[in-house]
Amino acid sequence: MKLNVLVTGCGGDIGQSIGKILNESENIKHLMGCDISDKNAGQFIYKNFFLGLPYTHEEYLKKMKQVINDNNIDLVIPIAEPELRFFSTSKILNKIGDAHMVCANESALEIGFDKLKTANFLEENNLPFPKTVLIENCSKPEKFPVIIKSRTGSGSSKVNIVKDDIEFNYLKKKHPEYIVQEYLSSEQGEYTCGLFRSKKGEIRNIILKRELTGGYSGYGEVISNNEISSLLKTIAEKLELVGSINVQLRLTTKGPVVFEINPRFSSTVLFRHMFGFKDLLWSIEDKTDQNISEYVEVEKGKKFYKGFNEYIS
Repeated sequence: MKLNVLVTGCGGDIGQSIGKILNESENIKHLMGCDISDKNAGQFIYKNFFLGLPYTHEEYLKKMKQVINDNNIDLVIPIAEPELRFFSTSKILNKIGDAHMVCANESALEIGFDKLKTANFLEENNLPFPKTVLIENCSKPEKFPVIIKSRTGSGSSKVNIVKDDIEFNYLKKKHPEYIVQEYLSSEQGEYTCGLFRSKKGEIRNIILKRELTGGYSGYGEVISNNEISSLLKTIAEKLELVGSINVQLRLTTKGPVVFEINPRFSSTVLFRHMFGFKDLLWSIEDKTDQNISEYVEVEKGKKFYKGFNEYIS
């Protein structure tokens, strides 16, 4: 099956990784990419690159449908988190025009995009969870350090490790919409996990012990851990997951504790693909009612290293 695919928000690191994967796929007939800026390398990866409207523009959906119709697009893969949130809250998760959407299911998006809902979801399903409350409802943490971060959004820029009352009170006043979360020790490492579940309920996962470089996973190693795998399987089932998400956790004295669920393809999507965990292609196959390609679990101990490419014009 040859497909025409449009990737939106293609200029970021995830969008560029998606493009590199799809450029090598035999199932892609025509690949297009759009972004609200051309000051990124997306235009060098997507030969059919164009500037699109921000999702907040009143003509956004109209223009999107026009591009889909004019180019006979079969699939739309939204990458940018704000755009995905828009599609989620607008209940546009199945189709735009005649093109199908490739993204996680509604419950995964709703819970994953809200860190308070994520912690509550874990608690309600008797899974290990970090104690989490709205900062406006917290007069003083039980003990320091604590994590204070945005209830929405991803990345490390809005995450603060707070060690005393002075900083806590400052952030509470500055960001009353933030959450306070239990600090999870990183002594046993931080893990980022790819988690895929098909429409028929087949679950696959990959566990990477990682180190952050500038907010991204700069280095990582494939590990095998039955306790983490069991937890991921339960999460996929409880979310009734269809599609691919990214789960971040730390190992603690009470076992693996999830602190974030990112309901989208993550910055490790290309590394995972190179290891054989091809969740992007599986998601496309599942969306188009094809048989999902076989997965041979990657050998533990395999490592990845984040590099960079330069482009000039």
